Amino acid sequence: MKYSVSFFALLMLFQLALAQNKKNNTGLQDRAIWVKSLYKISYPVIHNLANETLKKNMPLEKLPNYGLNLTKVTYLEALGRTAAGVAPWLALPDDETEEGKMRKSLRLELLKGLANSVNPESPDYMNYRTESQPIVDAAYVAQAFIRAPEALWKPLDDLTKKRFVEEFKALRTRSGAYNNWLLFSGLTEGFLLSIGEQYDPARVQFAVNKMKEWYVGDSWYSDGEKFGMDYYNSYVIHPMLVDLMKILVDKKRAPQSEYDLVLKRMVRYSEYLERLISPEGTYPAYGRSITYRTAAFQALAQTALMEKLPDYVKPAQVRCGLTMVIYNLYNGSQNFDQQGWLVLGFNGHQPEVADIYTSTGSLYMATLGFLTLGLPADHKFWTDEAAPWTSLKAWKGEQIKKDYKVEY
Repeated sequence: MKYSVSFFALLMLFQLALAQNKKNNTGLQDRAIWVKSLYKISYPVIHNLANETLKKNMPLEKLPNYGLNLTKVTYLEALGRTAAGVAPWLALPDDETEEGKMRKSLRLELLKGLANSVNPESPDYMNYRTESQPIVDAAYVAQAFIRAPEALWKPLDDLTKKRFVEEFKALRTRSGAYNNWLLFSGLTEGFLLSIGEQYDPARVQFAVNKMKEWYVGDSWYSDGEKFGMDYYNSYVIHPMLVDLMKILVDKKRAPQSEYDLVLKRMVRYSEYLERLISPEGTYPAYGRSITYRTAAFQALAQTALMEKLPDYVKPAQVRCGLTMVIYNLYNGSQNFDQQGWLVLGFNGHQPEVADIYTSTGSLYMATLGFLTLGLPADHKFWTDEAAPWTSLKAWKGEQIKKDYKVEY
């Protein structure tokens, strides 16, 4: 992998700040990198959907052996995944800062886009009624509403809300894969429960029961009956299971102890993710769906957003480690085409690493790594002094906490 001079310069400056132990505005500078990157990724999807030009302008990159009905699924993929990632950030209150103005503009456009997406008269009306793939991406739309109800659900007009409910219920005519897909159906039904709509308790309970059965230990779930070494525990399983169980507890459909357990497991899993960040701000490109890029860190970002990091994993070390990853992936242009759309690949245009279910719309899972932007700029996650992440300390020969396994 080739790094630019600017990348090494940033790393050197960061390490110098650590060595000198200076108090400065590195947290605000880090946040600016996150904001710039998330806006850069999400703007083409949200802006075009608001203007009913998403289907007109979004490129349709895929492999020759792509196995889905592209135009029936890729647009909902782009919407759902983008919305789920930006939701916590857009939920922050408006302010007059440059970031606040960007956030407000994006939120208002997303609200317009959401309405367009379920309007049968719109050229950007999206498909929930055929194919299996919409089961997945409807769940990400629902997760966006769960993560930002005041910003993204309640402001919608009554007709748009009614249309979303109808589209979500229409998904019940199909089933998907016998793996993490069970959580997609479960979460969409859980959202319906959360807003007082009729929901299917069987789909919810089946998802929860299978996740219990597929837990293999030390915070790892098997993605189906056989374990696969990939990032799906972060892409899907931990975040969606925690969000679903929270709804069930709030609605008195499950005991608090069950939610506490799945949350505890996600916290433990987030420790793995923090340790995966190399001293240079890279991470291993292994397993399926590496084209989802920063979505690999969704569970860590959500754990930090919920302020549930263990005491020995400091918010600042998570911030600094993820900032280096985000900078490495998105500061340059290698992951974008000339119009600003994400391209197939991991760190560059590498279509050979895409899966048979991956197209342009799929790539917007990348936004899920930015959930911690939902913490305001004056939160300690952003204001604490810069701190080295675990592998940076380890490779510098500094004291680190011994890793362990858990029995829960």
